[in-house]
Amino acid sequence: MTEQRQEQGRGTAGGAAREEVARAWDELVATARRTVSEGLVVGTSGNVSVRVGDTVLVTPSGVAYDALGPADAVGVDLDGKRLFGTLSPTSELPMHLEIYRATGAGAVVHTHAVHATAVSTLVPELPAVHYMTGALGGPVRVAPYALYGTDELAAHMLHALRDRTACLLQNHGTVAYGDTLTQAYDRTAQLEWMCHVWLTARSVPGLTPSLLSPDQVSEAGRKLSTYGQREGSPSGA
Repeated sequence: MTEQRQEQGRGTAGGAAREEVARAWDELVATARRTVSEGLVVGTSGNVSVRVGDTVLVTPSGVAYDALGPADAVGVDLDGKRLFGTLSPTSELPMHLEIYRATGAGAVVHTHAVHATAVSTLVPELPAVHYMTGALGGPVRVAPYALYGTDELAAHMLHALRDRTACLLQNHGTVAYGDTLTQAYDRTAQLEWMCHVWLTARSVPGLTPSLLSPDQVSEAGRKLSTYGQREGSPSGA
């Protein structure tokens, strides 16, 4: 009976079609594995989620991403109530749900990336060392430390994310969200890269990194909002 209810939930949770949930889970697992292969997390230290209708698919707690398969899908509603799956959801579920409830996010990526975590211990905000700062809504704030998996941490994170799509968590790591898993992951990778650039530049003795002004960051953000291929635009525009 339990298996039957889980199968029914897999097909109907949040109004999402079974096939859509299955595709989203496959993409989530691929993204989670990418965080490991590209050095953004070690072991199972990060977590990934994606929203399908009113269902949030999340990586389970303490399970190696390489071991995840279709039968391991975990789904909860926006209040955290389990809809299907037998594995426990990530301990950072409160952070993910806060983002979905407060924004139009379609996906969230949380990592313990090395350079970003280092920056989170040094400053209250990542200095605007590169124009990609504009792609994240402005200088990336550092949320004050709180114990992982707590509502307190989720509240600090949400405050740091206002008008931003990414933030640092003090002595912890990164959080980024986007419309899709690809966008959330790309923002995560860009944030880690910018942290690496800033740490590298500030390590040169006797020199101080030049920083962009708020106007320059805003200008870059506006231009980046239309970056890439658009329907009806010439190739390469």
